[in-house]
Amino acid sequence: MTQGWNASDIPDQSGRTAVVTGANSGIGLVTARELARRGARVLLACRDESRGKEAESRIRTAVPDARVEFAPLDLADLSSVREFAAAYPSDRLDLLINNAGVMALPYGRTADGFETQFGVNHLGHFALAGLLLPKLLDTPGARVVSVSSAMHAASNIDIGDLNSERNYRRWTAYGRSKTANLLFVHELARRLAASGSDIVAAAAHPGYAATNLQTAGVRMENRKAAERVFELGNRLVAQPASSGALPTLYAATAPGVRPDSFTGPKLLGWRGAPAPSWRARWTLNDVAGERLWVASEQLTGVTWPGRLKS
Repeated sequence: MTQGWNASDIPDQSGRTAVVTGANSGIGLVTARELARRGARVLLACRDESRGKEAESRIRTAVPDARVEFAPLDLADLSSVREFAAAYPSDRLDLLINNAGVMALPYGRTADGFETQFGVNHLGHFALAGLLLPKLLDTPGARVVSVSSAMHAASNIDIGDLNSERNYRRWTAYGRSKTANLLFVHELARRLAASGSDIVAAAAHPGYAATNLQTAGVRMENRKAAERVFELGNRLVAQPASSGALPTLYAATAPGVRPDSFTGPKLLGWRGAPAPSWRARWTLNDVAGERLWVASEQLTGVTWPGRLKS
């Protein structure tokens, strides 16, 4: 077993409030459970109510004194994002974990007309963070953690075709959405530093972890052979979701996490304990970060407060 930082090293989270998107399964469920185990109040921000309620029950079974509650959030619908932010039940927000995502789906569009992977993985979270920013700014030591992927290295964003309308390839679109996650963190960290805020914006990725993310796209298309291949990979090669969640938990809770850092598994970015992860140079480009930010404000209609203007 790889030695290093693990869930038992999470500092006490008593008195802190966290939002975890996509907390009904996989990495998000583990992240929410372990934060609750260490005393945090956790909102399980999920699209499907039945699955969200089931996750709440599962966490309470594992952690009897857990302070967890389901809250409806559909990142593919900006009206749902706005409703979630308007109904947010606390005066403080210590941790915003932008975990939910979709991967390698056939071409589709969100309720607002965006390509699904870009719309859910980036724009939905961009809007959510912007709408919740006043709560984050009012909470000393708050953090925003976005879950990206090593697959960001497959493709840079195309600022002239953010919705992949010219030539859609599912894995290219996925890589672009994960690059967008890292550019968002890069630009957010820059703007927070310029404003004098102590909020830490950081990113993480799980390596290859066994979740339902791998099979969702092929299952939608009834591609049985591909589904079996992914299931076999999950059983034989992938690390469990409990290990895949560790980089996210590290970025969210470990002392000394630096703004704009990128944490992943230690062993070749594939599996193992959390460690600094390689990232493509285009995810550290100031011009690209600002251009994506401006485009995201225009597309979502969510303009961030003046303190974080470029």
